[in-house]
Amino acid sequence: MADAFSSSSETAIQRVVDVKVKTFTPLDKLGEIYQIKETLGFINEYQFKKVALQFPDELLVDSVAVADEIERTSDAKPFILGDTSYGSCCVDEVAAEHVGADCIVHYGSACLSPSKRLPLMYVFERRPVDLEKCKSTFRELYPDAQSHILLLYDVNYVHTISDLWTLLSSDYPNLVISELVVEEKWCHSPWIKIQDGDLRVSEQGDGQVICQFGRQFTLKSGSSITDYSMFYIGQEGATLRNFMMTWNRCSFSSFDPITMRGRTESLSVNRALMKRYYAIERAKDANVVGILVGTLGVADYLIAIQQLKETIHRAGKKSYMFAMGKLNVPKLANFLEIDIFVLIACPENSLLDSSAFYKPVVTPFEMEVACNKNREWADEYITNFRDLLPGGRSHVPLADEQEDADETDVSLITGALRSRNLLLGEPAESSCSSSVVLRNQMLTVANGNLAASFLAERSWRGLEQKLGETPVVKAGNGRRGIAIAYEEEGTSS
Repeated sequence: MADAFSSSSETAIQRVVDVKVKTFTPLDKLGEIYQIKETLGFINEYQFKKVALQFPDELLVDSVAVADEIERTSDAKPFILGDTSYGSCCVDEVAAEHVGADCIVHYGSACLSPSKRLPLMYVFERRPVDLEKCKSTFRELYPDAQSHILLLYDVNYVHTISDLWTLLSSDYPNLVISELVVEEKWCHSPWIKIQDGDLRVSEQGDGQVICQFGRQFTLKSGSSITDYSMFYIGQEGATLRNFMMTWNRCSFSSFDPITMRGRTESLSVNRALMKRYYAIERAKDANVVGILVGTLGVADYLIAIQQLKETIHRAGKKSYMFAMGKLNVPKLANFLEIDIFVLIACPENSLLDSSAFYKPVVTPFEMEVACNKNREWADEYITNFRDLLPGGRSHVPLADEQEDADETDVSLITGALRSRNLLLGEPAESSCSSSVVLRNQMLTVANGNLAASFLAERSWRGLEQKLGETPVVKAGNGRRGIAIAYEEEGTSS
């Protein structure tokens, strides 16, 4: 577990950081790699005046050159968004609105989560792929030409998929290629289709059309997603992990264009799901839940927060909301009164490995399994919180608030009895951590463990405003020096 509270200053100075430095892209290749001509066409077509250019960390080295070229050849004023508010795969509309941008150009990897505030253009990296090596690896992994295979890929390799399809389609008649799609009508990219309406799963022609995670593909009539094996082109990471958790009943193989090696993915999905189920049991035991806002750009996130609050309240738990940007161990360690956190983010960022954190971090789906009696743990695992909302493909109505009010069960972790509606009553004032609650016309003493009582027991409760109690004085000279030894304090002998 990481040391979240303090660290040696010498350690910080002597720490060696392994950073992969990307070299500057030559100016003659800048236009091709970053699609500057297409970007200028997008800007000039809609006559945008302020353009936000969102770069991930690994592409920031070229950001100034790209911005200079756009400013030199158009009437628009570019603004570079370097440090995104949340994950770099999501469109940072909040940072763009801070500069009053008319549109956003998003560079690099993208989760393709819908965002509907500003016009948007995606520019992918166009990473190279050895198609012949990929083809031979594919044949080794799938010697049966009649296999049902679905081809998935990282967005940065989309420019090679058409050529790969040409090489494989004649030998593999049951091969299905996924396409990139988005919901936004204002989205511009030569590699992305605009989705017609809120299409999730539908019957169309001679097959079933599935649209998920910005990918759309058509399965043959009479078949389901579990009948297919998945072949993924890209590196191991959040995108592949999201696919494997969602389609956990399918076998996965991958080809890494960087190492030019293919393999059958050996990640034990069952073991990963059991770890997530353990987190659900922790959520059932929790009394105080922290809702972490991990996105301000993904569509319907406010509705998801409201539904999550209602779900937690119906389960007799207390919730607090936190908006703190990118998460790390020290930030969450400041809130020890929280029993468990639930993260609302895009599908790729929601599966956070919280093993280093002091309290578990779960997904909205896992919290709903813990709090909504009507939601059961089954084969389906949901990473997209929009699917849980009313109208979503996996929406389950909340259980009646009065239904089975006396129901209790046993914690699989502590072995203690727990009540789903322990905190639904208004607790009487108490200075200790135990609260008296009214249930079935009887007074029952229970450990409420509310954040308010936790805060009351702290020796230091933060800065107090004391409005109207502090006299107004003229500003004077403050202290000089550093905190360890201010000048007027002198030096210790």
